[in-house]
Amino acid sequence: MSKHRRPARTPRRTALASVALGVVAVSTAVLAGPAAAAKGGANASSLDLVVLSSSVQTVDSSVVTHGDEVTFAVNTSADRPFVGLRCYQTGTFIYDAYVGYFDGYMFEKDWFTLSSPPWVAGQSADCTARLFWFDKRGNEKLLTTSSFTVAP
Repeated sequence: MSKHRRPARTPRRTALASVALGVVAVSTAVLAGPAAAAKGGANASSLDLVVLSSSVQTVDSSVVTHGDEVTFAVNTSADRPFVGLRCYQTGTFIYDAYVGYFDGYMFEKDWFTLSSPPWVAGQSADCTARLFWFDKRGNEKLLTTSSFTVAP
């Protein structure tokens, strides 16, 4: 027999390899299902802006202005979710804050005040809220985002 010739595969070897691959695929799907659901699943999370107080009284209550206090209606199956809010004015980073939306979060405050020293009053700002959780290694795992404009 030539040293480069492969031995023929037997039907038994092929069947065992197919069964092994099937077991791995089913195990992966079973283990990933609950983990994905616990971490928000496929788009199972939502994040909606709620204006708590407005510094400017307007007819449209959806208008957000500099100095307003806002929070978010958070819906997720993730354990210990956080909301991070970042705002920019004409591309300049002006605001960054985080709040935990779970029982036992170390701070009582669960809202954001849209103001900071670099925030220029009288100019609009673009803000993006990120709903996320931290994995065991401390990495942020993004669930969903929500963007809004802060009126001047």
